[in-house]
Amino acid sequence: MNEKIGVLAGQVWTALNENGALNGKDLKKAAKLKNDKEMYLALGWLLREDKVTVSEEGKEILVALN
Repeated sequence: MNEKIGVLAGQVWTALNENGALNGKDLKKAAKLKNDKEMYLALGWLLREDKVTVSEEGKEILVALN
């Protein structure tokens, strides 16, 4: 499971690196993730490594690379 989450985190990092800050919906699409669970697992990994910043914009989350 750790390996899969690492791969998902890599997809999210790449999507953010190529597109800049994204909201949750756009990030999931850009990273080609299947569902919210994959996105949140990847974000947890990247947050733990201090690679991303997550903020709220209205009802959406906004994710950006550090």
